[in-house]
Amino acid sequence: MHRPAPLVVVMGVSGSGKTTVGVLLAEALGVPFAEGDAFHTPENIAKMTTGAALTDADRAPWLDILGHWLRDHSGHGGVMSCSALKRAYRDRLRSFAPTASFLHLHGPRELLALRLQDRTSHFMPPSLLDSQLAVLEPLGPDEAGATLTVGPSPSVLTHRSLVALGLAPATD
Repeated sequence: MHRPAPLVVVMGVSGSGKTTVGVLLAEALGVPFAEGDAFHTPENIAKMTTGAALTDADRAPWLDILGHWLRDHSGHGGVMSCSALKRAYRDRLRSFAPTASFLHLHGPRELLALRLQDRTSHFMPPSLLDSQLAVLEPLGPDEAGATLTVGPSPSVLTHRSLVALGLAPATD
């Protein structure tokens, strides 16, 4: 029986490693990768650059664009990074791609803040970490996906992601 290629959204707050793990996961699965931040409007990027958090209204068109990407990759697979902090955001993405699974990367605030301090090539300032943590709604038991704690190397985390999502057998 042919198993359809997976559609995975790597989610979490800034600094959790969504892009790093997402790229490695896409490579391991042989599917395309999309960086969700690349789909933000110039207005959203400008707003975040000033340290202002986006509102749900700011995010709505962005989530729809991401949803279209996911829908277009249903059947042949893909991996996307997207904060997807609220259940409502994930529901909106699932309205486009019901088979999408979510991989929630989370970790201690101190580690996330340290990672953000070391990052210089991103528009998201470290000052927005606390607002992201405040609105984060972890995956519910009825949501397809898995939650992993960051800290191990990206390759170890990628392998654990494949196992947690049922895409590779456990080896340890």
